[in-house]
Amino acid sequence: MDKVSQSVINPNKSVLTISVVADILKVHQRTLRIYDDEKILVPDRSSKNRRLYSFNDIKKGEFIQYLTRNLGLNLAGVRITLKLLEKLKVSPDNYQKTIEEIYLTRIAK
Repeated sequence: MDKVSQSVINPNKSVLTISVVADILKVHQRTLRIYDDEKILVPDRSSKNRRLYSFNDIKKGEFIQYLTRNLGLNLAGVRITLKLLEKLKVSPDNYQKTIEEIYLTRIAK
């Protein structure tokens, strides 16, 4: 492996603890546990059963916050939205853009 490929971070690798992710997202750890219980942000587990999050999980957490804070969805609405985006094969990087396009289309009518 060359030096460049060794320094690239895998965004799918689960390495961040719940406390770190809670600080990044500016939420209480309990909020992340609720997201896990509701199956909308399910982290990997370590061998000692600790929650471990990836950088992609952080992106998804930010999207969940966008849905709840900006669009006023409850967690059931978030779950449905995430399932629909998965069925439409929208990549997680485009979740927010897709929802904004749909939202703007509905307002323009």
